[in-house]
Amino acid sequence: MQSRRADLTSVTWRKSSYSNSDGGQCVEVSDDFPGVVPVRDSKRPEGPAVIFGTSAWAAFLSDMR
Repeated sequence: MQSRRADLTSVTWRKSSYSNSDGGQCVEVSDDFPGVVPVRDSKRPEGPAVIFGTSAWAAFLSDMR
């Protein structure tokens, strides 16, 4: 299995629309990469991100609805 690293230092992150106005703790995603969706914990933005393929992310969102 090959490991790849993406440079996430300058990406634009957006919080979930379900995040409350008090800065609720949820996930942030980036739309800056074709074919993949980086996801991180909003309360630990300096921490690691998990990178999903777009089809896996779409399936996750579909199942959440």
